[in-house]
Amino acid sequence: MPKIKSKSWGQYAIHRFGEYLVTAELCRREFSATPFAGNLPHIDIMAMDEDGSFIPVQVKTIKQESSWQFDVRNFVEVQFDGNRQILKSLKDPPYPNLICVLVQRGEVYGKDRFFILTWEELRDIIYNKYKYDVEERLGGIRPRTPQSTHYAIYPKDLVKYEDRWELFKKIRTGLHRE
Repeated sequence: MPKIKSKSWGQYAIHRFGEYLVTAELCRREFSATPFAGNLPHIDIMAMDEDGSFIPVQVKTIKQESSWQFDVRNFVEVQFDGNRQILKSLKDPPYPNLICVLVQRGEVYGKDRFFILTWEELRDIIYNKYKYDVEERLGGIRPRTPQSTHYAIYPKDLVKYEDRWELFKKIRTGLHRE
């Protein structure tokens, strides 16, 4: 039997853990939800309401005291002028009504945290924080790796989005439009 590298297995297990938690909570809230095993990027769960409308869900899960990792280029066009990064236009969501659930795994049962945002809200948070940190504070040049577009978001950045499960019903009924 082939050996599985513990780091990659651990990351896989944490990701799946978050997907199952979100799936269970959506079912508790009267959505039909299932982890999506298809080949569509950005979709981890498909939720369906009683009217048969689908809501795609992207899940990102971290351990306690960690951060979610993103590539800014998934959210905004980045142009390089030598080592200087210039943020251009914001990107559109990969799917209409895509909801992002960022899960912070608790150390014990019942201590997990859920941060629920539209894809556009997540994009805007990442854009605004990156714009301030890299473009404004650093003059567009990252000191160690100028070509890097990696960025981290922490739970403290998302407090107002915690346990915002009502977003699923708002999306379903069309009350949350950008």
